[in-house]
Amino acid sequence: MYIKICGLTKLDQAQAIAQMGVNAIGFICVPASPRYISASAIGQITTNLIGAKSEISDLDLVGVFVNASIKKICETIEIAGLNSVQLHGDESPEFCVELRSHLAKINIKVKVIKAFRVKNQAGLAQAQLFSEVADALLLDAYDPQMAGGTGKTLDWQMLRDFAPNCDWWLAGGLSPDNVEQAIALVSPNGLDVSSGVERSAGDKDLDKVQKFVAIARRCTAVLNHL
Repeated sequence: MYIKICGLTKLDQAQAIAQMGVNAIGFICVPASPRYISASAIGQITTNLIGAKSEISDLDLVGVFVNASIKKICETIEIAGLNSVQLHGDESPEFCVELRSHLAKINIKVKVIKAFRVKNQAGLAQAQLFSEVADALLLDAYDPQMAGGTGKTLDWQMLRDFAPNCDWWLAGGLSPDNVEQAIALVSPNGLDVSSGVERSAGDKDLDKVQKFVAIARRCTAVLNHL
């Protein structure tokens, strides 16, 4: 089970979470977000993490963008030291292809994650269109004002038969209290959590993060032995 803790803003918390057995940590590169962190501040965090222990050397460092230009994304990646990009806006499949191509020209290889705010089956059908151009799809709860971090959950029943041609991750209102139920019901390839392990926006509760990771790992182990 791939686990991503998103919306980090503090170096000490990033260091602690990176050693909890997660696969990715995410940074919000959207100035309007309460969890926004500048590219230079992200760079200070990633520089410290890159030189850390070997068990976190393969950590995905994800920048989350909403309708940013390819130029802005590329600049942020270079300054921040990121190796993954999450597109959380209205980006098209063609945009994903163009972004990956542009990064390849400057010798930067990144994981491309396309996020969707899903409210119905039409939203799931839209997500399917990105199966061949993204490394993973992230399904988040729909909110008319906010792109993510709302604390709202999706209708998990709607996702039971969702089977794209690439990995997909569940987001939206996950917490230590409901992650076991989510895994049992929809069996995603990955989990993305932000507000469900926070004290306030951008300030993670490390005990909640550790509990979330432990429950997710335990549930995955049980499923793998069934």
